Amino acid sequence: SVTNKKPSQASITKVKQFEGSTSFVRRSQWMLEQLCQVNGIDSNRDSPEFDLLFENAFDQWVASTASEKSTFFQILHHTCQRYLTDKKPEFINCQSKIMGGNSILHSAADSVTSAVQKASQALNERGERLGRAEEKTEDMKNSAQQFAETAHKVRFLV
Repeated sequence: SVTNKKPSQASITKVKQFEGSTSFVRRSQWMLEQLCQVNGIDSNRDSPEFDLLFENAFDQWVASTASEKSTFFQILHHTCQRYLTDKKPEFINCQSKIMGGNSILHSAADSVTSAVQKASQALNERGERLGRAEEKTEDMKNSAQQFAETAHKVRFLV
């Protein structure tokens, strides 16, 4: 999961979904601080396999797809950069886009920024329309008052 506040503890949990089952079973769990190395195995080939090296363990992983592996790496890299102050894990044999500019997190941030800009523009346009409606309402009120005054004068003249 992703949070804006520094978690008191961050962990990596390996789960497995058995064939024919909709639930997941927890297989292993490590603290984020224990992660020493993330090995994408081959940066030139899209494959779902990767290895994680922890202080006291080595574990082989398989994501559902190569795309999910890439997303996991991007989020893991971002989380490590954000929350680990002392020793950060080494990312090897990973595609360079995972570490920088075109990450899924930047894309998500760009999407949110775009949505906020569109909403802001829509609010500004609505504010302008409301302002024009308010002016027209004031003009109509003044016209109605003038009409009422004129009608009152005509009634007394007749």
